[in-house]
Amino acid sequence: MLRDFAAIDFETANEQLSSVCSVGIVIVRNGTIDERFYSLIQPEPNYYSLQNTNAHGITYEDTAKEAVFPLVWTQAEPLIRDLPFVAHNKGFDEACLKAVFKTYQMDYPDYRFYCTLAESRRQLKYLPNHQLHTVAADCGYVLTNHHHALADAEACAEIALQLL
Repeated sequence: MLRDFAAIDFETANEQLSSVCSVGIVIVRNGTIDERFYSLIQPEPNYYSLQNTNAHGITYEDTAKEAVFPLVWTQAEPLIRDLPFVAHNKGFDEACLKAVFKTYQMDYPDYRFYCTLAESRRQLKYLPNHQLHTVAADCGYVLTNHHHALADAEACAEIALQLL
């Protein structure tokens, strides 16, 4: 059973994976949520698609004066240390992390990722779908602010504590 990890969720400004405009990280130690980190990020490239804004509500004006990813990551990285990441649809969040590291020419550590989406598909075959809010509800967690990176990371953490 996974007891120590960092649940992570990104929201993006547009179709580019590097365009992370917010990050939520929930640190779990000994099976308990220990710390939370959230930040808006000035995305790269710095434009917003209507579809993305409609999903998460973040606009150009919200992030115009925010820090770029490398500065935000220097704040988040000490919390993560050697913890593995957990994401609901790790393919997306891991790809975002790799893309933004590449965009800013940062050395990408060999982060380990676990996926609550894949695990929910394996264990919870009876669900009508395996979207984050559906799986969270089945695990007894009410996700009230879906598509807010910190809320989604917390839901992912709660799912991981039950399924991983």
